[in-house]
Amino acid sequence: MTETMRAIEITEPGGPEVLKPTTRPMPQPAAGQVVLKVAYAGVNRPDALQRAGSYAPPPGASDLPGLEASGEVVALGAGVDSLSLGDKVCALLPGGGYAEYVATPAAHCLPVPQGMDMKEAACLPETFFTVWSNVFQRGGLQAGERFLVHGGSSGIGTTAIQLAHHFGARVFATAGSDAKCKACTDLGADRAINYRDEDFVSVMKEEGGANLILDMVGGDYLPRNVKSLAEDGRLVQIAFLQGPKVELNFALVMVRRLTITGSTLRPQSDLAKARIAESLREKVWPLLDAGKVAPVMDSEFPMDQAAEAHARMESSGHIGKIVLKVSG
Repeated sequence: MTETMRAIEITEPGGPEVLKPTTRPMPQPAAGQVVLKVAYAGVNRPDALQRAGSYAPPPGASDLPGLEASGEVVALGAGVDSLSLGDKVCALLPGGGYAEYVATPAAHCLPVPQGMDMKEAACLPETFFTVWSNVFQRGGLQAGERFLVHGGSSGIGTTAIQLAHHFGARVFATAGSDAKCKACTDLGADRAINYRDEDFVSVMKEEGGANLILDMVGGDYLPRNVKSLAEDGRLVQIAFLQGPKVELNFALVMVRRLTITGSTLRPQSDLAKARIAESLREKVWPLLDAGKVAPVMDSEFPMDQAAEAHARMESSGHIGKIVLKVSG
């Protein structure tokens, strides 16, 4: 390893054009951490929020964007005995994925699934940690329940559809085009709703209401989600593309015994993320090893074209995941 590395930094809050190549010092592993030589980095909505100045890194995290990556373990911090030099892993990162090397807790690393290449593996951590913790742990989705996910063709959506379908739920998804709707049904959705042509509230009411909704839209979707839920239904909010503030009649929540909850992944403690990783290793990684679940890939960009990757993501024309090729 050298003393410096190539990276992409946020030069100032703004649009994709503020992402610029830079040179940074090599990260060093703290106790319990490893350093990865990054092969691919996933591109996610929180990266764009950080770039725009509205999602600051937690204390102690790298200011470089990038919350997931695949790569090779090249350095071990004190006390790390679960990984070895040369191991190929994918990892949830506190930040810093848009770089040739990154440090992250060893407990947040998972093996590259059998038969999967490094590009696909880089797409797993952020979405699978988010979906598993919110849909199954927080949301408590059970077989036979009706599950609605908004943004079904996104990285989160494509992951949620596959996992919910595999574990026996009836899956409904919203998307903004016929092509995106077809992608949702191809992945296992029982019904895809083109929100430009249909009202998801009416569709879900006809189906008896959703037992669980996963939403990242917010705004006027919040009261519509409440109307779409079955009695004793649950709404899990993970983002707000249309804003977090809206007027809501909580009498409907009380009368119909609804649960509204939500979470963000990045600010959670290292221990909380390690527990999610362990649950994924036990319940989900065997599905990935067997090829029963897989990330949906949209496009790949060289790391130096991170601005173009962000523009692609923010155009909402993508289906599935976008990655940056860093090395390899």
